[in-house]
Amino acid sequence: MRGGLVTVGTVAALLAAMGLTVLGLGAADNAVASFDASSWLWSTTRGELARVNGVTARVDTRMEVPGGRRHQTQVAQTDRLLILRDLKTGQVSSLDLATLQITATTPTAPGLGVSVALHEDAAFVVDAVQGIVRQLDPRALTPVGEPVRYPPGITGGAFDGAGKLWIAVPSEGTVSAVTAAELPETPGDAPPAGLSPKRVETYDVAEPAHELVVSTLDEGVAVLDRTSTSLVTVVGGQTQRAELTMTAPGYLPTRTSGQQVPVTVPGERSVHVVRDSREVKRFAVPGDGVRLSPAVAWAGRFYCADETTGTVYAFDAEGQLVQTVKGSGRPGPVELEVRENHLFINPPDSSTAQVVDDQNRVREVNKYANDVLGGDPPPVAPPPPPPKKPKVGKPGAPKSVTAAGGDASARVSWQAAASNGAEITRYVVEGAGQTRQVGANQRSLEVTGLTNGETYTFSVHAVNAKGEGPARRSNPVVPTAEVPDPPASVTAEARPDGTVRVSWPEADGQGNKIAKYAVTATSAGASAPAGESAKTELVVGAGQLEYGTQYAFTVTAVSEKGAGSKASPVSNTVVPFTVPKAPGELRASTVADQPGTVAVQWSPAVDNGRPVTKYVVEAAGKSVEVTDVRATVGGLGNGQNVTVKVKAVNEAGAGPEASTTARTVAEPRITVTGSSADATSVTVTFTVDAGGGRATCTAATGGKTASGSCSSLRVTGLAPGTAYTVTLTASNAAGKGTAERAQSTDPVYGIATCKNGPDGDQRTYCDKDVPGRNGNEIFEVTRQDNDRQAGWVPDGRRLRTYCKAKGEDVDAWIYNNNKKSTWWIQVEYKGKTYIPWAWLNLEGGDDLDVLPTC
Repeated sequence: MRGGLVTVGTVAALLAAMGLTVLGLGAADNAVASFDASSWLWSTTRGELARVNGVTARVDTRMEVPGGRRHQTQVAQTDRLLILRDLKTGQVSSLDLATLQITATTPTAPGLGVSVALHEDAAFVVDAVQGIVRQLDPRALTPVGEPVRYPPGITGGAFDGAGKLWIAVPSEGTVSAVTAAELPETPGDAPPAGLSPKRVETYDVAEPAHELVVSTLDEGVAVLDRTSTSLVTVVGGQTQRAELTMTAPGYLPTRTSGQQVPVTVPGERSVHVVRDSREVKRFAVPGDGVRLSPAVAWAGRFYCADETTGTVYAFDAEGQLVQTVKGSGRPGPVELEVRENHLFINPPDSSTAQVVDDQNRVREVNKYANDVLGGDPPPVAPPPPPPKKPKVGKPGAPKSVTAAGGDASARVSWQAAASNGAEITRYVVEGAGQTRQVGANQRSLEVTGLTNGETYTFSVHAVNAKGEGPARRSNPVVPTAEVPDPPASVTAEARPDGTVRVSWPEADGQGNKIAKYAVTATSAGASAPAGESAKTELVVGAGQLEYGTQYAFTVTAVSEKGAGSKASPVSNTVVPFTVPKAPGELRASTVADQPGTVAVQWSPAVDNGRPVTKYVVEAAGKSVEVTDVRATVGGLGNGQNVTVKVKAVNEAGAGPEASTTARTVAEPRITVTGSSADATSVTVTFTVDAGGGRATCTAATGGKTASGSCSSLRVTGLAPGTAYTVTLTASNAAGKGTAERAQSTDPVYGIATCKNGPDGDQRTYCDKDVPGRNGNEIFEVTRQDNDRQAGWVPDGRRLRTYCKAKGEDVDAWIYNNNKKSTWWIQVEYKGKTYIPWAWLNLEGGDDLDVLPTC
């Protein structure tokens, strides 16, 4: 079905309510060969998957995902498995690659924090917030044994080439490998006792509370310690560390192929290349800004995308720029993935992608080819102006530095410092004779090895590319063995106003009064204090947590003596949300072919943690609701200036509105600029204000009509020398506009012609009027009737004509070039009288057709 759009009709209801869905294995075995060198690419704008053949750089199959339009979606794939996770809804769907049918579904929490990892027939769901790694049987979506549990806030969750799933634990400074269990013979059966995924290796790669980023290798893993600016590789059970010279946080691709690991530092616009425990190369990426995606190694080159413009830069092994792949010119994510011996470059928000083969040849892919989308993609607005560069300086001091004593320990926590234009790379905690570095997103630290009964004070300062910021000191704290118990449980609730309510039962102070509770928020790879409360609940303010990101919470109890408990069990996961932001780039325009109607377009509103379910468009008291980012509003009246308002609606309600103005099509207005005429036609020149519509124009007079141009019209077939009033009419969808112009046609003159002959009486035949017949006689009728003769005119007399009429046949013989006719011409001579056309030669070529019939 080449180039055809596939809709999974029999399971549309399941797709519309996508849950965690994993591909069935049986029939898919037969599909593997046909899927070689292919990759499924996601199109956010259309909510559509396109399977791109890497060899031909063409799309051979498409599948529309109902409910997925404009949803950010993770695509995890192998030759046998294809799993989607909708980040807006948290629901996941998987297809059997042989039948394109759904095999199972299951929900997950929406937002960032849960991911799917695949390798051959193994499927895992990694909940980074809760620290739970669960294997699923892809044939039935039933759990395989018990999950592997880690502390909250893990990172990683991708397979290396050898089939090991690697997980980093920033709170411990470790990375570990998980292997999949064998599947039971029958889908859905309970696995044999002891059959579970296993944590098989664990390595110390950093100090606790350092910020860690993971990239899996062909065999093993690379872990970037952002806090100490070093890269640790684990290969064959051996660890190697490479020190890096970074001044801003670095990023790694999810998967690295080959022996060189690229570390991208957007704050420097640079890429550091590590091999064999040392930094072997560093090169700059052209352009401005900090929106760089992690560089990917492929076929002897490094590819790095600038997400501000969509441009992808290719560098050779020496770090020299050798190729530039132009993008859309608009900001948006760019996905780089190596699979099936090709590099696939996919901007999900764009209609085009690129495929790079192992010879570094780049070919463009039209994801919307062959009209399978039922129309062209929406028009693209011009790119926004580049943002102004912020002033860059050292960071500010951390906020709210607090310390609570434990048994021979103290927990220090703080709120983020102002970055002042350069991303914070780490925090430094000093006190009790120790200096500890903490990741930028790990804003708490447990200091151990203290002496109970002594007083300690700690200071914290932030570091960015410009240096160290000022320190802020904590409250004094006295470690003690008399610590309270932590709360037994914690519950979190995300509320529509953007706040999160965290609650817990009262803790046991072990003989001491509980003075306050300290709440810590944990997300994927990050942990930070959310606030303190003297009650058994804390409401985290709107905007304090990132909308659309998963969070879980722990609580410590602090006694009146300043002693802090251990952390409570982790709460349930919530995703903060509130009403959407106002739609962007709102444009309204006149609909030229519909009366009283305007067309409205906008860019999608930021959903603030919950999918936008509809947009409400209002104009002049009329309202329409749509799910797309365009609408028309009618019934507004013609020629009306209207204010158009658009607001997005999600689970939390309607967000703020964006507004603009537009005008409905008005009746045309005509302004006459001039006129002219000849004997049988009148030409009128004019301008038309079409009122925003498309006007058609006519001119009419004397029973004749002309149509066509709305700037000049010529009405033909008119009588010479006649006064006319020309009526101009311009019409559009709103109605008609008219104007008039008076204009007379030019009169037609003829020359009475009678030339004497050469012989005898012929020589005087035309000299004067004589009894009987001779030339240039004029009559009251159209016959040569002596009783009705009005007179005679000499040769060369110029006479004004009016019309022509049939009458007696007259032959002018040699006296007027043997002209002979039954036509007579009405002329101005003693009133309106007639002269034979045989004796009258019309000026301008003697064309009798210019005269109307009398």
